[in-house]
Amino acid sequence: MQGRYNQGMGRNVASSPVEIRCKGILFDMDGILISSIGSVERSWTKWAEMRGVDPEYACKTAHGRRAIETAAMLRPDLDSEAELRLIEDIELADGEGLAVLPGVLPMLQALPEDRWTVVTSATERLARMRLAQAGIPVPARLVTANDVTQGKPDPAPYLAGAALLGLPPDECVVFEDAESGTLAGRAAGCTVIATTFSHEVESLSAAHYLIEDVTGVQVRNLAGEQGIVLTFSPLAE
Repeated sequence: MQGRYNQGMGRNVASSPVEIRCKGILFDMDGILISSIGSVERSWTKWAEMRGVDPEYACKTAHGRRAIETAAMLRPDLDSEAELRLIEDIELADGEGLAVLPGVLPMLQALPEDRWTVVTSATERLARMRLAQAGIPVPARLVTANDVTQGKPDPAPYLAGAALLGLPPDECVVFEDAESGTLAGRAAGCTVIATTFSHEVESLSAAHYLIEDVTGVQVRNLAGEQGIVLTFSPLAE
């Protein structure tokens, strides 16, 4: 992996264009590939009101985490498996406003199909529905909440994503938008690029690089098995 890093904090300090060479890309889904914030917040608000939980706190807690873990944190007295089924049904019924985010489709089209996948805290049913509804090509294999026993910020999801591509984690780049996801990618040993339009910059300190969105990320595929070069201008610190 190539790039310039701050030796003290491990954060990138360059604001001029940089290049990262890698062999695989692991994308978070919500907030990176698609905009689903309205559906997520409406769904968790509905669940919170049904379960006597503060809706604002429920929405804040849910971002970037598996629903089963969020439900267990907010209502540990309830059957978390049953609550997972309830919130999944609520989210599946609310697809209003789902849309692909800027720059995503050109980037995916530039990447070889076997060099990227999705690593999401959503369940498999929900992930496949949201991706298809937003018009994003759905990978044959992806990592969802159903595939791990520990969700983000645990590194397990991104370790599973790297394994799915048949690559070491340090040869993968993670694109994330939430604190829990940046922590998971960093702990897995991946290079983490975080977008800043959906969460506070202060919550993304685990990321190596910050960008507003993926519109400025250029992809160059190297010959054979040499990998991929990503070129972009990180936000100035």
